[in-house]
Amino acid sequence: MHSSRVLRAVNILIVVAALAVLAALWWFIYRPSPKLSGDVRASVSGRVTIVRDGNYRPHITASSIDDALFAQGYVTAQERLWQMDMLRRVAAGELSEIVGRAALELDTNARKLRIARIADMQAARLAPAERRALAAYARGVNHFIDTHRGGLSWEFAAIGYQPRPWRIADSVLAILQMDRTLTNSWEADLQKGRLLASGNPALIRRLFPVHFGPDAVEGSNAFALSGRHTASGKPLLAGDPHLPFGIPAPWFPIHIKAPGLDVAGAAYIGLPGVAIGHNADIAWSVTSLEFDSMDLYAERIDLRTGRYEHKGQILQAAPMRDQIAIKGERGGESVTWITNHGPVFASEAGQTYSLKWSAAESQPYSVPILALNQAKDWQQFRAALSSYSGPGFNWIFASRDGHIGYQAAGRVPMRLGFPGDAPLDGASGEQEWSGLVPFDQLPTAFNPPSGRVVSANQDPFVSPTTYAINGNFSSPFRSRQIRNLLAARTKWTAEDLLTVQKDVYSGLHHTMALEALRIARAKGGALAADAKILDGWNGQMEVGQPAPVLAELFYRQVRRRLAERATGQSAAKLRFRGSAGAVVEIVRAKPAGWFKNWDSTLASALSDAFAEGRRQFGKTETKWDWARENVVLAAHPIASRISWIAPYFSVGPIGISGSSQSVKQTGSGIIPSLRFVADTSDWDNSLLILPTGQSGHLVSGFSRRYKDEWPDFATGRARPFKTRQVEAANTLTLIPSN
Repeated sequence: MHSSRVLRAVNILIVVAALAVLAALWWFIYRPSPKLSGDVRASVSGRVTIVRDGNYRPHITASSIDDALFAQGYVTAQERLWQMDMLRRVAAGELSEIVGRAALELDTNARKLRIARIADMQAARLAPAERRALAAYARGVNHFIDTHRGGLSWEFAAIGYQPRPWRIADSVLAILQMDRTLTNSWEADLQKGRLLASGNPALIRRLFPVHFGPDAVEGSNAFALSGRHTASGKPLLAGDPHLPFGIPAPWFPIHIKAPGLDVAGAAYIGLPGVAIGHNADIAWSVTSLEFDSMDLYAERIDLRTGRYEHKGQILQAAPMRDQIAIKGERGGESVTWITNHGPVFASEAGQTYSLKWSAAESQPYSVPILALNQAKDWQQFRAALSSYSGPGFNWIFASRDGHIGYQAAGRVPMRLGFPGDAPLDGASGEQEWSGLVPFDQLPTAFNPPSGRVVSANQDPFVSPTTYAINGNFSSPFRSRQIRNLLAARTKWTAEDLLTVQKDVYSGLHHTMALEALRIARAKGGALAADAKILDGWNGQMEVGQPAPVLAELFYRQVRRRLAERATGQSAAKLRFRGSAGAVVEIVRAKPAGWFKNWDSTLASALSDAFAEGRRQFGKTETKWDWARENVVLAAHPIASRISWIAPYFSVGPIGISGSSQSVKQTGSGIIPSLRFVADTSDWDNSLLILPTGQSGHLVSGFSRRYKDEWPDFATGRARPFKTRQVEAANTLTLIPSN
């Protein structure tokens, strides 16, 4: 009798616990799930429909552009508000306020860059049309926040705060944060200056040239084909930007339709309109220009008073005072001196440096996304870009009337007589920028004779310029492979272009493998026997293979020897790793001045590569697997700290094909953040895929849209993005509130 009562009590406790778990799941997971159907009263002038198709892409139809952008802000906040809030906090240097001291260094650097101050200043100076677009978007975001204070996504409750209203300046913060991510070169400049001072300048400049950046930098691909190369006879355009692998991705696929606007593609989180996509007449995509837009200036400054020397005069730096709030602590005030070059940003070995950044230049900031989205031809496309002043981009263009083109745009420093790849003398005044490069002096091309336009972050400044060229331009392996693939056949279709985007051939690794085979055969013995895993390998960086592992390890060993020879320092002290393209050029040419005996050096590098591989992957070389070396992970920053739920909120860790130098650029947390293909012959043949999913909620509308696209993405597939024949899965209607 007693035992039955105990058993009954235990069963009751189990039921109560289960109900508590279900209640928690409902409260934190299902309750914040966005409303997808029915009516919502909002501050719109007319009815607005938000149709989600079978792939969960929103299609907005409104009677005015303002209402359409309001709806875009609303639906983006429905799915991604926490991501948007984190983006603006990272940019503004306000993370410590909600997560504590762990984010203080990140916040401090953002404050020194004055990103929030720049955003506020530039938001007030926007052109009326741009300001109106951002204001409409902000109203939509804020309508969602105001009407869902008790039902926001679980992250807000977990951290214990409520988001403040979205501002026009927050959208400027979003683009400034992208600018910062893509152009953050000051640490490389600092280290290169240090190496030039202590090493062999001639060798260092060859290993770290101004036309190739360091390897493994996040890259992007975009390319267009004229109609003579396609099955339809009309142009095709493709784009796959590569950014650090996060969840969710920074892109939000959407279709927006209103009088004077009909655009579809990928919006960037926090910004209205479409950043990569097409309208009824043209399509476009972008890659990072990679032009160096930051310079460090060595200052002669008294940090106690802020007085510094410039052109033989003593000037007074302006004090910038900042108060960083820290959760659970009492914040303190910091003071940063601002010279005529910018904020005092870094100090090393008794030398103080200020930072000049093109985004901080005084000219009004302009991100004319709406004008770009409404452009009907090449002339209007370029006219929209002529005022663009965001991060430097390569813009790829294709139109229904048969044209393709390329245009560089953005804030590019005008340096005359000096490259800016190492710290400059701030006191002399002899290495000052001459403003920014005018739009009409930036690279451009229209209907090139080849019928192909390709950008993979390579140096596009092929013609002589009056200004110096310097940047983190990618080595030519990806751009060369794209051109080779596109030239190998004709009659391309939209689906076919996915095979280019997912190509995993690496010219870097193939070249190094052939060099390793050559030296192994020349030396013979055990080295030649071990190197047989490279026999017949075609440079494909596929998982399950040992050859990519050995090629990568051999490359690292060669790079280490080149770096140590150039700098006179041990590799353990070196973080600036040099350029993959430069390494290959040096190995191919084997110039004098590097090593007494090149073959002996390369044989030693190969022996060390085998030793390192055996240490990491085991003694049997044939069982080495590229999947163990090339691993990516997208982890939720909060859920990843809770082991039992982390797998539900993460993708990976997983071994993946590709490499830092393949078209499908992967590794070190980098994968394509989006794949997009536009078919100008029929927009409904266009394709789009995200690496994770459309929603920032684990469950959206009782559907799993958080990472549902990963299986297709991982295998190189994409989903149709139809804008003419849309099949509605859910329809939400915004109704005027008065």
